[in-house]
Amino acid sequence: MPVLQNGNAYPALHNAMWPGLVGKGPDSEPPIDLETMLNLTAAAQVDGVKFDGVDLFLSLPHTDIDSSDDDLARLAENLASKGLRAGSLVAPVWPPTGGGSAMGNDAERAAFLTQVKKSCRIGQKLNDLKIRRSGIIRIDSAAGSGDWAKDPAGNTARIAETFREACTIAEDFGERLAAEGEICWAGMHSWRRNVELMELVNRPQTLGFQADMAHTMLFTMGYNAPEDALLPPDFDWSQSDQLAAAYRKMASALRPWTLDFHVAQNDGTVKGSGSHDKTGRHCQPLDPNGKLDIVRDAGAWMRGDDGQPTRAFAHICWDGCMFPNSVMLDPQTWNDVLRVMIAVRNAHGWN
Repeated sequence: MPVLQNGNAYPALHNAMWPGLVGKGPDSEPPIDLETMLNLTAAAQVDGVKFDGVDLFLSLPHTDIDSSDDDLARLAENLASKGLRAGSLVAPVWPPTGGGSAMGNDAERAAFLTQVKKSCRIGQKLNDLKIRRSGIIRIDSAAGSGDWAKDPAGNTARIAETFREACTIAEDFGERLAAEGEICWAGMHSWRRNVELMELVNRPQTLGFQADMAHTMLFTMGYNAPEDALLPPDFDWSQSDQLAAAYRKMASALRPWTLDFHVAQNDGTVKGSGSHDKTGRHCQPLDPNGKLDIVRDAGAWMRGDDGQPTRAFAHICWDGCMFPNSVMLDPQTWNDVLRVMIAVRNAHGWN
């Protein structure tokens, strides 16, 4: 995929750091430390173009949610020394990382909100240090769609209540929140349910949607929400135009709420078992099994229904979780990723 020499300058191009942690651990491969992820990102280069920044995961062994001001100052210095900025920050709202279910009991909801508050404080500090110029605090419902299905109306109302309280916290720090829709998250497992949740919270200046190209493609397939499928169960993947139309329909419903955008690829497979606990797989940008036309389908999020660039994102981020460490540690991986990110910006960005 060639890089245009006179392409667009905006939005900025970021790389996600959490693929060094997600899916890693005792029952898998070792985590990849933040310094290694930063160095790989900083070293990537395509025709003189480099990544502008990184989106961070606020949990050890990367960035401690309880980082001191001195810790954050050192982080800022480290990023600056590599020519990188900080962007969106993932709040560790899940029970294993100190959070709790957004539809849980009072103690669980309090733990969720505590992690949001700590994340917003880090965001504010990184802004003050002039190392962060854009981005949101990323959340989700921190609960499974199987448990949600036991009481859809009640659980959605409880999630919305928690999210409204999170909005009040975020506003105190001058931050915005974006909830990432994914088929495994309670009340966020279909495109229609995400719209319903956003409308129920009704804080559009503070809470929006984070769109990941790979996860949202599964919405069109109806995993965990067959009633909201936009493609037939036996869909023929050679019908690329039909996929693009379904994808645009889904994106059109969520785009007005979307504050943060992840470029990604998906091979259409899911992992998990049962009816409500599946989640999707990212794959590499040049994977021949990838179902999306990354550059074309990014336009469903980056251009409005009128076909014009929305300019809604000061930066866009690559997200590629669950890659083997051998792939993650190969510098060519990040040059391939950067090349497709540049192509997306050239197609749908601006100057």
